[in-house]
Amino acid sequence: MNPMPIPIPRFTDTHAHLDFPEFAGDIEAVVARAAGAGVHRVITIGCDAESSRRAVAIAERFPNVWAAVGWHPNHVGNAPEDVRPALAPLLRHPRVVAVGECGIDHYRLPSSQGMGTEEDDERVKAAQARVFRQQLELAADSGLNVIVHQRHAFAPAMDVFGPFAGRVRGVFHCFVGTPDQMQAVVAMGSSVSFTGIATFKNAAEIRRTMAATPRGSFFLETDSPFLAPVPHRGKRAEPAHVADLARVAADTVGSSTEELSRDTEAAVDAFFPRMGT
Repeated sequence: MNPMPIPIPRFTDTHAHLDFPEFAGDIEAVVARAAGAGVHRVITIGCDAESSRRAVAIAERFPNVWAAVGWHPNHVGNAPEDVRPALAPLLRHPRVVAVGECGIDHYRLPSSQGMGTEEDDERVKAAQARVFRQQLELAADSGLNVIVHQRHAFAPAMDVFGPFAGRVRGVFHCFVGTPDQMQAVVAMGSSVSFTGIATFKNAAEIRRTMAATPRGSFFLETDSPFLAPVPHRGKRAEPAHVADLARVAADTVGSSTEELSRDTEAAVDAFFPRMGT
C-alpha cells in the first residue's frame, strides 16, 4: 500500500512581472514550476497601459494567474496627463484583482541618473503624485485595492495614500521599512509584502520588521524576475521561489510553513476577493 503524499503548503505570489521579456521563452514552464512548488496562484503586475494589457492577456491564458493593472511611477514619462481612461476599461475584466503597481519612486530621479536637474526632479515628483492619486481614485471607484510602490519614498507615498485610506486598502510591496513604518501602514488597514530580500544575509532589519508584522497583515511575493531569494540569488527570480521565501518567513515569525500558508492565504483572499470568484 502506497503512503499518502504529504500535502505541500500553498502560497500565492502576489507580485510578479510575467509579461517581462525574461519570461518570453518559457512562461508555460515557469507557471507549471510554481504550481509544482505549491505556489498555486500568481498575480502578474502591469506597469503602464501596454504592460497592463499584456498582464491581462497572460491571466486569460492560465487559470492560476491573475492580473493587476496600473502605471508604475518610473513610467510617468510616457503617461498621459490622465491615466484613468486607459486603465479604467481594464479594471472591469474579471481576471483583474487590483490597481497597480502605482506609487512614488525617488530612487531613479533624473538628477540621480545624470539626466536632469533638481527642477526636473520636482517635475517628475509632481507627475508621480498626480498619476498615483488618479489610480487611487480609480481604485476607490472600482472597489479594488492597490499595490503600492514606494522606493526611497515611504513618506511621500503615505502623504498621497493617506487621504484615501478610508476607501482603499493598499499593499506596500517589496517592503524594506522599519517596524514603525510597517505599523503606520497596518494602522490604516493596509498591508505590507516581503520579497526574496528577506532571505539575504544582510537583511536582518527586514526580518525584524517581518517578525513584528501582525499575522494576516503581510503577503509574500517575488517581484519576478528581480530579487531572487537565497539559494537562487543572482539568478532570474520566478514565482516558484515563494516556497524558498516562505521557509525563511516561517522561521522568522516563529511558525510552521503550514501555519504561514493559512495566515497569508487568508490575508490574500481578503485583499484580492476577485480571486475567489
